[in-house]
Amino acid sequence: MAESAKDLVMHDIKRSVILDMLNKGQRMDDRAPDQYRPISVQKGVIDTAEGSAIAKIGKTQILVGAKMATATPFPDRPKEGVFSVNCEFLPLANSSFEPGPPDEDSIELARVTDRGIRSAEVEGDNSITENFFLEEGKVMALFLDIYVLDHSGNMTDSASLAAIGALLDVKIPKYDPDTKTLIRNETSGKLGLKHLPIATTFAKVGQHTLCDPTREEMLAADAKLTITTTQNGQIAAMQKGKGAFTRDEVLDAVDVAFKKSAELRKYVL
Repeated sequence: MAESAKDLVMHDIKRSVILDMLNKGQRMDDRAPDQYRPISVQKGVIDTAEGSAIAKIGKTQILVGAKMATATPFPDRPKEGVFSVNCEFLPLANSSFEPGPPDEDSIELARVTDRGIRSAEVEGDNSITENFFLEEGKVMALFLDIYVLDHSGNMTDSASLAAIGALLDVKIPKYDPDTKTLIRNETSGKLGLKHLPIATTFAKVGQHTLCDPTREEMLAADAKLTITTTQNGQIAAMQKGKGAFTRDEVLDAVDVAFKKSAELRKYVL
């Protein structure tokens, strides 16, 4: 995601203003350091998908659609289904997004979302793909497609909420062994989600660690950290972006992540 010339020129000026306000105990939108912007999650927004959800954090909006198909299993996992996450930055979402193949930022967003789900064992042995085996050489595949509709900061947490919302909305189509196809107007049940991993993202600006950073705060940040946790008190995944955090800063962020993820999880239930 290439930043515009204007973004680059204004970067140092904005960072100076943001840091000055933080040193005075203020954020530009008057939130506390650990406070999120308004949040909403709506499930079942796409009729033609097996599952879908749109999540909003502030002005950031992300849509996730879940689609199921038949597939050939991986040779080393012949009875396990396939799970894949993809991401697309729509040019209308932000002036810095460009048309074309996925760039490193969209790939990273897909991987962070994917890793949080897989590491929480939402996908894998004895989990959501355990009943995806259809017959010898054929399994079901579940594809999650992430679409960024509006980017105003913290796409990671928005994508996490939308992804879990879409998974909770999935209705598994029945399989016809005679035609070897999925019957999309008939369902065999819901996904067996055992964990609900939710991402919490932090930006470090100077010596200040902020939850739910806006786009301006991310541009001003010295470091970024995303912590994905489950309702069972487990850290499913951690992803550090640029910069560095001290040991104490990471431990403090983990405590905040557990608290905030519990609040965010309520929006998908």
